[in-house]
Amino acid sequence: MAGNTVIRLKNVDIYQQKHLVLSQVNLSISQGEFLYLIGQSGSGKSSLLKIIYGDLYIASGEGMVAGFDLRKLGSNDVPYLRRKLGIVFQDFHLLNDRTIGKNLEFALRATGWKDKNLIKNKMYDVLEKVGLRSKFHKMPHELSGGEQQRVVIARALLNNPEIILADEPTGNLDPATSEEIVLLLREIAESGTSVLMATHDYQIIKNLPARVLKTEDSILHDQVEIE
Repeated sequence: MAGNTVIRLKNVDIYQQKHLVLSQVNLSISQGEFLYLIGQSGSGKSSLLKIIYGDLYIASGEGMVAGFDLRKLGSNDVPYLRRKLGIVFQDFHLLNDRTIGKNLEFALRATGWKDKNLIKNKMYDVLEKVGLRSKFHKMPHELSGGEQQRVVIARALLNNPEIILADEPTGNLDPATSEEIVLLLREIAESGTSVLMATHDYQIIKNLPARVLKTEDSILHDQVEIE
């Protein structure tokens, strides 16, 4: 259910080096909202995501993400911003030399968790949410592509993020598995975590419609209709 605004950009110009990628971006995303981001390669999708997770700085305009003012964001603030974000990529980036549990433990310890019992409870909690509690002791190569992506989503949930940014999360998956992953992300949104999903898969959008953003001709278009 939608609530407070967790992302707000107002008249933001986005540059990569000195090249203007997106001009006068206006965007508002509410708590618990699920939406798609589409656009051709090179049209600014990745740049928009980088603005949101603090990898690019806004050149002009105003921006707020998870309570952080992007105009005042220093390099020391970026790790704290990213703790409020969960990021899911097309490539799973799992550590193949350790179990699923050890992958999650590594991510928790990297963000400052120390208590063994809290760590264990949190790991089981996020695996439960993605339907993989029984895979705790499995190695990544023992899981299907869809299961590996569910682990990545579980990892993204570890620090109770306000927002999940999913960049082509179904890019390496078959259509049926892709739909399962999107349904899982929608469930996560319904529980209160906003989800912005970049995708090239228009069939998914037709099957599971939601608000659509599109980057085209240096502009971010909102409420785009998919034919």
